[in-house]
Amino acid sequence: MWWLLVAMCFIHMFGNSFCFLGKKAMNPEANMNISQMISYWGYRSEMHEVITADGYVLQVYRIPHGKNDANHLGRTDAGYDVWLGNSRGNTWARTNLFYSPDSAEFWAFSFDEMATYDLPSTINFILNKTGQKKLHYVGHSQGTTIGFIAFSTNPTLAQKIKAFYALAPVATVKYTKTQLNKLALIPPFLFKILFGNKMFYPHNFFESFIGAEVCSHEILDILCRNALFAITGFDNKNLNMSRLDVYLTHNPAGTSVQNALHWSQAVKSGKFQGFDWGTPTQNLLHYNQATPPNYNLTAMDVPIAVWSGDNDLLADPQDVDLLLPKLSNLIYHKEIPTYNHLDFIWAMDAPQEVYNEIISMMAEDKK
Repeated sequence: MWWLLVAMCFIHMFGNSFCFLGKKAMNPEANMNISQMISYWGYRSEMHEVITADGYVLQVYRIPHGKNDANHLGRTDAGYDVWLGNSRGNTWARTNLFYSPDSAEFWAFSFDEMATYDLPSTINFILNKTGQKKLHYVGHSQGTTIGFIAFSTNPTLAQKIKAFYALAPVATVKYTKTQLNKLALIPPFLFKILFGNKMFYPHNFFESFIGAEVCSHEILDILCRNALFAITGFDNKNLNMSRLDVYLTHNPAGTSVQNALHWSQAVKSGKFQGFDWGTPTQNLLHYNQATPPNYNLTAMDVPIAVWSGDNDLLADPQDVDLLLPKLSNLIYHKEIPTYNHLDFIWAMDAPQEVYNEIISMMAEDKK
């Protein structure tokens, strides 16, 4: 990221004087994996491996239910069995039974495959493990995207969902204002020449160092914060700056170039559709039609509650306005004026604005 380079330039410019920028104590979680972070907060955790039909191995994390077992994110405190899912290609899902992550074949996927394979495999694994017939699904950002696709194209899977809670929902990205939409300006034939055909934007040691060492310094932490806001939207008052090193040492977690290209296509087309393989012939091979299929959200009958933010540069309010009329079983929508794209998971008042409402809705289902 360009902001990482800017931060490093500050280090070189100031040399030894860098130490005079007051460094805050590093959060222990900055150097922990998921299981360690869960345990750090006093919760019991389990790590499970979900194997998809096409061989990807996804690490999923369970925080067992019950007040006597753990205290997690409100939902575990409320007695729920919480499972944290994953999608292929990120830090915790970089294994395949047939392909090495060093191969181009491993990275030949986008959010289409996450919806077709990853989400169904994960949901079925959880239901089989717990003996439940249905579950509640909470998705954020691309987590909502794959939910929209999976539940509208797979009726059998949709019947296993009690309710879908969509935070910062993303279907079309016609109006997105984030700096990442500059990717859409790159001609398709140049995209893979520039970025290759494997991993896009992996999280590495350099970025972990920036997050832990550079962004934990006064003054520079503001630079890091504003760089983050340039991508997601601004909300200065709601970001817990004391945890910035935790956020930046673990994010982003990486994806495929093909997934980035798919999002680039979505910005250009303004449509919510499958990956465009580049030629009518290739699309015919994959879809039996010359153009990518549009996803029909009206076919999704799952009860859905939506939380969106007016300050969200990725899930732009105009795109959300296009989405809502297509949700035939919309049970709730809350528009939060100050929220950006990441406030739904990082905002200091997210428990009051979002999580408590989700828990209340889940509790109604128990009655």
